[in-house]
Amino acid sequence: MSSRDSSVYASAASPSYEPYTSTPSSSTTSVIYDDTSKPARKAWVDPASLSNRGDASQIQGNVSARVKQLILNTFIAYGAGDEQCFGHHVAKAVRFVDISAYDSKEKHGRMEAITTAEVVVNKSMLNGAGMLHGGCLAFLIDNCCSTPLVALGLIQNINGVGVTQAMNVNFHSPAPAGSRLHIVSTSIAMGGRIMSARCEVINAGTGSVVASAYLSKMQPAISKL
Repeated sequence: MSSRDSSVYASAASPSYEPYTSTPSSSTTSVIYDDTSKPARKAWVDPASLSNRGDASQIQGNVSARVKQLILNTFIAYGAGDEQCFGHHVAKAVRFVDISAYDSKEKHGRMEAITTAEVVVNKSMLNGAGMLHGGCLAFLIDNCCSTPLVALGLIQNINGVGVTQAMNVNFHSPAPAGSRLHIVSTSIAMGGRIMSARCEVINAGTGSVVASAYLSKMQPAISKL
């Protein structure tokens, strides 16, 4: 992912991709993605079954308000959990800025979803050296990098919620307390059971890349749950 200034993160749009236009329109507003025309496959986790767990009205992007709300519900329900769950307060500090989907020219029109989240590093996220703890950063990446797959699943009416199979994180630079981080996640591929996404964590104040990651997820066998 090429370097972009912070103003671009508000839209999370790459200049290489054009918004999908299903019908001609003279409107200048973005196309709203929300395809419910096809029956959805049985999912081990159904985002539509979750109660509303936050206000998605301020999230930008060209997907529908429904998709934004369902992604937020899924993130809070499974990323944050209740107050006794691991990383609850870290996940609750995350704010989603943009959720969008585009047809990728490089992928011959295959759809790609991009989510941008923001978090400010606080003292509870630090290690003993006063920098963002690598384990805390991996937790943030695991949960945020899953969201474009959930978005793509909701748009295409397939199961985009899975369990993490593997995650490869490269740590590039430290992030002290007070750093405002943009977590930009992009879907790569969705197969029958295996899904993958990539992520960059960027310090909005300095422009430096804090971490980059590749995430692989899979659909668990419902009989084994």
